[in-house]
Amino acid sequence: FQVITGGHYDVDCRLEDPDGLVLYKEMKKQYDSFTFTASRNGTYKFCFSNEFSTFTHKTVYFDFQVGEDPPLFPSENRVTALTQMESACVSIHEALKSVIDYQTHFRLREAQGRSRAEDLNTRVAYWSIGEAIILLVVSIGQVFLLKSFFSDKRTTTTRVGS
Repeated sequence: FQVITGGHYDVDCRLEDPDGLVLYKEMKKQYDSFTFTASRNGTYKFCFSNEFSTFTHKTVYFDFQVGEDPPLFPSENRVTALTQMESACVSIHEALKSVIDYQTHFRLREAQGRSRAEDLNTRVAYWSIGEAIILLVVSIGQVFLLKSFFSDKRTTTTRVGS
């Protein structure tokens, strides 16, 4: 699993077997990998918790790989050696599996970067709107202030006694 967005990019994770026995438990991890062989049939439960960070929503990517890949060639378990073509296909297949892992890694990094960029874009937009409102208020205030400098104030004079 890997936390893609939210807070300090950490979650709690727990994995339980069908009997409720905890197989895996980690606290405040950003990413991790856990491999095990199931000892019995049943429903295994996993839980990602965000209890310690109630204000921040988080997005978690997780991936299950169940069992071994089926053999590339049905006759792969034979006693004789593979032909050159078959061994080249097997090595290409293994290389493509590692390419898939790299693509997954880069997609996760791209999702994190996109999330940060969208957050920054939102903050910049709000800041720009605030600055525009302040600029408008200050300019209207300056217009009224300058107008008061150049306007004639009508004063009435009264004559006392003649």
